[in-house]
Amino acid sequence: MRIAVYGAGAVGAYFGGRLAQAGEEVIFIARGEQLAALQTQGLRVESIAGDFTVQPVQATANPATIGPVDLVIVAVKTWQIPAVAEAMRPLIGPETLVLPLQNGVEAPSQLAAVLGQQHVLGGSCVIIAAVVEPGQIRHSGANPVIRMGALDNTRSAHLERVLHSLAQAQGMTAEIVDDINVALWQKFLLIATWSGLGAVTRAPIYTICRQPETRALLIAAMQEIHAIGLAHGVALPPTLVADTLATIENLPAGATASMQRDIMQGRPSELEAQTGAVVRLGQAVGIATPVNRFIYQSLFLLEQKARGQLEF
Repeated sequence: MRIAVYGAGAVGAYFGGRLAQAGEEVIFIARGEQLAALQTQGLRVESIAGDFTVQPVQATANPATIGPVDLVIVAVKTWQIPAVAEAMRPLIGPETLVLPLQNGVEAPSQLAAVLGQQHVLGGSCVIIAAVVEPGQIRHSGANPVIRMGALDNTRSAHLERVLHSLAQAQGMTAEIVDDINVALWQKFLLIATWSGLGAVTRAPIYTICRQPETRALLIAAMQEIHAIGLAHGVALPPTLVADTLATIENLPAGATASMQRDIMQGRPSELEAQTGAVVRLGQAVGIATPVNRFIYQSLFLLEQKARGQLEF
């Protein structure tokens, strides 16, 4: 398949690299130092599933030079989605599918509003990875998984071909889920609470989960998101909070979330798409979110500072 990976950070570079390693034609859309490193040095990945390199790498800053592809994997930050949706129009052919891997639940609808629902999948991924330096990625935890599905939960021949291509790659698994909205909200419940409390406490999730005071906050924040999802008509299982806690307890001891790391390092983050979205989506259905609202308000000034909108 011909695959464009829009965004070559840790997530995009890892999954795109694995697909290139499997023999797929992969073109990365990147910028700055990462683009220069990919073009000149290739891609190096340190992984608990096996180190590998991709050399040469096809990479560009301009989607218009690529033309239509079979699949677009969207791995940019959530706040970049509106601009990216417009910029990727040259990549879209009659059967192109777009697979967003953002942490929130709003990216698929934002992309569909620009590109058409028939082109957009829902998607989520599991991986703990970071950029070590331009052109080098470190995958340090979790078995990499991509979960996807059409927004109306139908299955098409092209979607099955995408699954086949993803499933052939080493160091990752892929699946089409029965209900993509459930899958998106399950990931949302995990990552929004982990990211928010991690950013407030500056602690890894292992520590948060094992201290009674912060564990109580973690559970309460998850319960708020669970209630909101149900109110929005998502068929979340009643055991989701307990199941998510069990997942967290098996994460590496030092694991941190990408939003948490961004806030701790003074960079713009996905606060609005994660904790902010919990508050907004709760308001829309009349669900109170005192814990998530406190987390959001506690981090708001840091986010404004990182974006150059406040000085202190």
